[in-house]
Amino acid sequence: MSTKTRRQYTEEFKTEAVRLVRDSARPVAQVARDLGIADHLLYRWRAEQQQAENQGHTRQSMRAEQEELARLRRENAILKQERDFLKRAAAFLREGVAMRYRVIQEYDRRYPIRLMCRALAVSAAGYYAWRSRPESARSIQTRTLLSAIRVIHQQSRETYGSPRIWDVLVKQGHRVGEHRVARLMRHGGIRAKTMTKWRATTQSPHPFPVAANTLNRAFTVAAPNQVWAGDLTYVWTLEGWLYLAVLLDLYSRRVVGWAMGQRVTVDLAEQALTMALATRTPTAGLLHHSDRGSQYAATSYQRLLDEYGLIPSMSRKGNCWDNACVESFFGTLKRELIHHRQYRTREEATQDIFEYIEVFYNRQRRHSTLGYHSPAEYEARAAVA
Repeated sequence: MSTKTRRQYTEEFKTEAVRLVRDSARPVAQVARDLGIADHLLYRWRAEQQQAENQGHTRQSMRAEQEELARLRRENAILKQERDFLKRAAAFLREGVAMRYRVIQEYDRRYPIRLMCRALAVSAAGYYAWRSRPESARSIQTRTLLSAIRVIHQQSRETYGSPRIWDVLVKQGHRVGEHRVARLMRHGGIRAKTMTKWRATTQSPHPFPVAANTLNRAFTVAAPNQVWAGDLTYVWTLEGWLYLAVLLDLYSRRVVGWAMGQRVTVDLAEQALTMALATRTPTAGLLHHSDRGSQYAATSYQRLLDEYGLIPSMSRKGNCWDNACVESFFGTLKRELIHHRQYRTREEATQDIFEYIEVFYNRQRRHSTLGYHSPAEYEARAAVA
């Protein structure tokens, strides 16, 4: 009994058989008979090749799309880098070539050299030639100063302008003029935070008696614990308003008492006063100035002042300038801190304001009225003198 051997077909044979069908006008059955194979085999081979070709086209199309997407992403990344760099360096387009080279050198670890050269309209060859030359003493000093300015600006929480930064530089031993510091800051895109001021008022109608304006804008004080000035303001959080009461010693502008809470009450003002009394232990006769708000005119608050021998003074009706020092502090607080935050909770705002007052404002921030000393430094110098 003989066994019929199943015929095997190579891939090349299958390919050519299908090509014969495509290239000729003959039907599949005719080509199959001509090749001595069954019709269904040729139909199957043609379907398999069509599927393979479709998959190949799909893969090729996908590969082309992926390559195009990658190209667009690269171009977008380059455009983003150019945009970011130009935000920092646009002012230098009006400067000389040497200054533009210095800008490129400053940012050479952040952006590609050729990208920066293109943005600042200088040649890469020119930049490399400039960089290979020995650096002049003036250039070294400029680079050192700019680095020091950036450090001071960051340490001040980006709140210092050129006068305060110049003062710090001089005290650090740098020999430089204020105008040069201002110019370097302008060229380096270094600016102090600014924001429009806004204020709260506690001067709602109430039945309590008000004190005379004894202070009468005599904001210059000879010694600590002679005049305190207080006021309240508010800070927005996603939980609602947080209210802040403060007392400043007008001698040093130091915040000697503060309190924060959910409601603007007499108790909030009393908490700030109690803190000031505990930390400063003033003698009788200290002048306590505030506005005419019910929190300060209330019987319980006035009783606390009387208990410690403090003399009340109140601003004239609707005149915020009579309490300008505290208004100025609130403006500084909001300009340098609050307007640059979005607090989720009152607790988060409380922690941030506490750190600003006790760590930064009282002990680090240089005050122009105090000869660019911090309130704590100013009081310490007075104690030694």
